Amino acid sequence: MKLTDPFGRHITYLRLSVTDRCNYRCVYCMSEDMTFLPRAQLLSLEECAQISAAFVDMGVKKIRITGGEPLIRRDIASLFQQLGRLPSLDELTLTTNGTHLPYHASDLAAAGVRRINISLDTLCANQFHEITRTGSLDDVFCGIDAARQAGIETIKLNAVILRHRNLNQVIPLLQFALRESLDISFIEEMPLGAVVDHQRETEFCSSAELRALMAEHYELQPTTINTGGPSRYWRVDGSLSRVGFISPHSDNFCGDCNRVRVTAEGKLLLCLGNEDAVDLKALIRRYPGDRERLKQTIVDALALKPEKHHFYENDQPQIIRFMNATGG
Repeated sequence: MKLTDPFGRHITYLRLSVTDRCNYRCVYCMSEDMTFLPRAQLLSLEECAQISAAFVDMGVKKIRITGGEPLIRRDIASLFQQLGRLPSLDELTLTTNGTHLPYHASDLAAAGVRRINISLDTLCANQFHEITRTGSLDDVFCGIDAARQAGIETIKLNAVILRHRNLNQVIPLLQFALRESLDISFIEEMPLGAVVDHQRETEFCSSAELRALMAEHYELQPTTINTGGPSRYWRVDGSLSRVGFISPHSDNFCGDCNRVRVTAEGKLLLCLGNEDAVDLKALIRRYPGDRERLKQTIVDALALKPEKHHFYENDQPQIIRFMNATGG
């Protein structure tokens, strides 16, 4: 069995969330006063490994562990160890806010993680605390250092840009990435969940606008680099750092989508901007050990994968779940 959706796109990339919890409360990701899932509703790490193995059996080559903040999940190193042993998996990676990397970076590297994404929206300490509501910028810098010392080869920063919060940080973040030989992706805000701290339409910054801002300081050249995700990459002359743009609104990337997501509670999401889902947790708990049934369910579910996402209809957001519930 191979994973092909109704539009002929081959699914080779799984984004697996292991928790909806996070030590931050970023304004674009969740509300300040969150109610998280009880432990019993989450996939166990063993179930995460079973689902991952089924996807790899069917041609998935890349798995990204997400959250919430994945590194706060108890015994998370054991999952990375299990996934790192899957024989035909080409890449195991994760997205993290970086704060727990000093405790886990060595285990991640030992499990085969060679590339990670670290969320960093600003280099201003006060602004960072305002965006995350709880965070300390120094903790992220310590996480970057820990990842480097552990031998993780490629570190990419992810920056969500909001016009009235951190647009003034685009050039400092780019300069930091170039100086530190890091990759960086600038992300248009995903309209998931009902936020109360800002109006998304007034905070929106398109990728084209950000590139125009950068062009006042640097010469950007488009590339054909593809790391398996939605980023479209550019380079600055004289630097090896890749500068990516993730543009769910202004430059729809659905045409070559190769991704599906499994949430922390075991729901298979076929599209980030769609609510259709299949409950894999219920299936594997009803039929424990039946990998063929699990694989067939996943294959059948792909019939639900839409051609493209529709975040808004009649100017109203269509997705009520927050990003932490989806898996970042």
